[in-house]
Amino acid sequence: MSRKDSFHELVKQALIQTGWKITDDPLYLSIGNVNIQIDLAAEPLIGATKDDRKIAVEVKSFISASQITDFYGALGQYLTYQVALKLQEPDRELYLAVPKPTYDNLFQEVLVQEVFRFYPTKIIVYSQITQEIESWID
Repeated sequence: MSRKDSFHELVKQALIQTGWKITDDPLYLSIGNVNIQIDLAAEPLIGATKDDRKIAVEVKSFISASQITDFYGALGQYLTYQVALKLQEPDRELYLAVPKPTYDNLFQEVLVQEVFRFYPTKIIVYSQITQEIESWID
C-alpha cells in the first residue's frame, strides 16, 4: 500500500471514528464527457449532531519533493471538484484533507494564506501520528 493510500484510509477511519458514515469511496461524478472521482463522501450517522450535512473529502498527502507543486495540484482539483459538486450535488460541502505538518508550515505561508483569501477552501487537518482529525477549518 502506498503512503497516499494509507493516508486515504487514515482519513476515512478518522471520519468514521468521529461519527461520519462513508457513503462513497470514491464519489463518482460525470459532467459532460469528464468523469471525476472525489476520494470520499460522507454523511453523519443517524442521531449524530452534524445538522444533516453531507461532505465530500479530497485527501492529499503532500509527500512529493515540492510541496508548493502539490499545493498547485490540490487547489486546482479542489476548485474543479467544487464546481462539479455545485452542478450535481449542491447540498454537499467539499473539504481538502491535509496532513498537520503541511497545514502548520506550508499553509501558513503568506502566499498560501492570500490564495485562500481569494479562493476560500474548507480544510480537514489530519495527524499521521495520532491517526485522528486534528481540526476542521471552514
